[in-house]
Amino acid sequence: MTLRIVRLGQPRHPQEGLRLGTVRRPPRGVRKERYAAEGWFDIWYPDLAPSAALMARGKAAASDAQWKAFARAYKAEMNEPAPRRTLDLLAALSHDADFSVGCYCEDESRCHRLLLRGLFKERGAWMA
Repeated sequence: MTLRIVRLGQPRHPQEGLRLGTVRRPPRGVRKERYAAEGWFDIWYPDLAPSAALMARGKAAASDAQWKAFARAYKAEMNEPAPRRTLDLLAALSHDADFSVGCYCEDESRCHRLLLRGLFKERGAWMA
C-alpha cells in the first residue's frame, strides 16, 4: 500500500486509489459531480493547503530565498495541531491503503506538494 503525490487533473495511476485534493479552492468551471470523473480529486481536503495569504506568497516567490521563506511558513502551518494530526493519520494509513494527495501546480519543485512529500516521509509514510 502506498501514498502518491500527484498533480490534480492528470490521468490517474492504476493503483492510485482515493485522490485527495489538498488545494485551497476547487477547480474553476468544473461541476462538483465531475471532480472525480475528470481526474481532479475524489475528496476536496483544503486543510493541508497553504492558507490563502501564504499561497499568494508561494505563487509570487521569484527567488530561492522567497521560496525557502514560503517553505518555512508552510511547514509552520502544518505543525499546528489539526494539520499535524492529519499528516500523522495519512502517513499511518499509507501502510494499509492506496491513496494520493495532490495540487494543481505544474512544477512540483515550486509547489506545496513537494513539501507535503517531505512531511509524509518524515512520518514514515509508504510512498510510491
